[in-house]
Amino acid sequence: MTFAREGADTVVNYCSNEEAARETFEKVKAMGRRAILEKADVSSKTEVNAMVGEAFSKFGRVDILVNNAGIIKRDSIQDMKDDDWARVLDVNLTGALNCVRAVLQPMISNGYGKIINISSIGGLVTSAQGRLSYTVSKSGLIALTKKLAIELGPHGINVNAIAPGAIMTDMLCAGRSEEEIERTVQESIRLTVLGRMGQPEDIANTALFLASEESSFITGQVIVVDGGRMNFFSHA
Repeated sequence: MTFAREGADTVVNYCSNEEAARETFEKVKAMGRRAILEKADVSSKTEVNAMVGEAFSKFGRVDILVNNAGIIKRDSIQDMKDDDWARVLDVNLTGALNCVRAVLQPMISNGYGKIINISSIGGLVTSAQGRLSYTVSKSGLIALTKKLAIELGPHGINVNAIAPGAIMTDMLCAGRSEEEIERTVQESIRLTVLGRMGQPEDIANTALFLASEESSFITGQVIVVDGGRMNFFSHA
C-alpha cells in the first residue's frame, strides 16, 4: 500500500494467505490505483512467469520488483530435514532469482529497473538458535544482490537489499504460543537501542526509498533496518 500511495500500480502476490493478500489488493484499488491479485509460488518458474506475464499484459511494463516472499524453519544441523532445507532455499533464494529472471529482459530493454530483495540481519550475523536453512538462504540473497548489482548496473538497473531485524509480522508469530510470542517481542525490544519492535511500515518505507529516484546512485547495498540491534551487539 505504501507504493500505491505514491502512485504505483501493483501486483499483489500470495502463495497461502489469500485473505491478507485480498485485503491489500482491495486497499490498493480503493486508492485509485490499478492492481492485480495473483497466486504464485515463487519457487516455480512456470507460476512466476505467468504472474509477470499478467503484469505486463495489464500494465505494459514492470519498473520495480520487490522480492519479499519468505519462509522460516527453526532448524539446526542435528534436526534439519532435507525437504525443509530444500523448501526454504527454493522460496527464499531461488524464488528471488526466478522473479528477477522473469522481469530482466524488459528492464534491460527499457534501460531502467529497481530490484529490492528482502533479506534479514540473519543473513549478516548468525545466532545460536538454529534457523540454519533460513540463515543460509538470507546470506545467499545478499550475495545474489551484490552480484546482480554488478551485472545489471550497466543496464540502468539498481539492485539492493534490505536486512530487517525483528519485525512484527506473521512470520515472527508462526508456530508460537501467545506466551512465546510475548517473550520473543520483549527480548527483541530489549536488544534494540530504539526500544520498540519494528513494524512492516518500517520496511515498506525503506523499500520505497530504494525504488525512488532519490536512491538512483545506490546499488549493491544492504540497508539494515533493525532499530539499532546490530549496533547493540557490536558494543555489548
